Amino acid sequence: MVTSNKIDIYGLLEKVREQKPIVHHLTNWVTIYDCANVVKVFGASPVMAHAKEEADQMAGIASALVLNIGTLTVELVEAMKIACAGANKKGIPVVLDACGAGATQLRDKSCFELLDECKIDIIKGNPSEIARIAGEDVKTKGVDSTDIRADLKQLAVKLALQRGCTVVITGKEDIITDGKRTFVVKNGDPLMADIVGTGCMAASVIGTFAAVEKDPVLAVSAGLACFEIAAECAAKKAKGPGSFKEALFDCIYNLDKKTLDTKQNIFTA
Repeated sequence: MVTSNKIDIYGLLEKVREQKPIVHHLTNWVTIYDCANVVKVFGASPVMAHAKEEADQMAGIASALVLNIGTLTVELVEAMKIACAGANKKGIPVVLDACGAGATQLRDKSCFELLDECKIDIIKGNPSEIARIAGEDVKTKGVDSTDIRADLKQLAVKLALQRGCTVVITGKEDIITDGKRTFVVKNGDPLMADIVGTGCMAASVIGTFAAVEKDPVLAVSAGLACFEIAAECAAKKAKGPGSFKEALFDCIYNLDKKTLDTKQNIFTA
């Protein structure tokens, strides 16, 4: 059964704007500029520190940590472990974007190492990435999802309970669960799939909202709804992917209570 679930997403956006949390990233070099920008236009403070020599110290001054394996190296994974240890010590939320899991053995191995050796609070990925992390024998098409026949909600719940964390499957409908509660966000626009980086930006948005809200299910749902409502607004102004991306940042920056209250499409599953 799916029921409509109105939450105060504007209230959480206001907390981001007021608190301006530092969101530490060890992230994808392809999309790093976009990830920094999306955090900034939401009102928070991005920092992209990849060196293992400063990863622990930077995590110590941050309010959330975002790890993204999109442009992976063995050295980067070691730096991620150091940053994660620092984040765990401070007690701030850690987001793992399993970008490309299921595509290569290195990506799979790196994800499992991070999950086994660190406390990860939120795992985010597309359907095939999450299916692979949940133990399914699937392949990811580079960083794009392949069709998954399994029940995505059940997969997410299984992984959340197995790892003791919140799991996020992004797509046409986003599934967010901690194994006990499951929310579905049905906002967004098809143009989001036509530019590189919206998935990585989504992980940064999740980190931004998790930095100000202790309930990860609520934080993720609010962050993705805000991001995707802005995408709906941007799509109305855009002539194609290029102008859409430019308008997206402006629409995030100008989000207001009326727009969010009217357009939010969040359900309890």
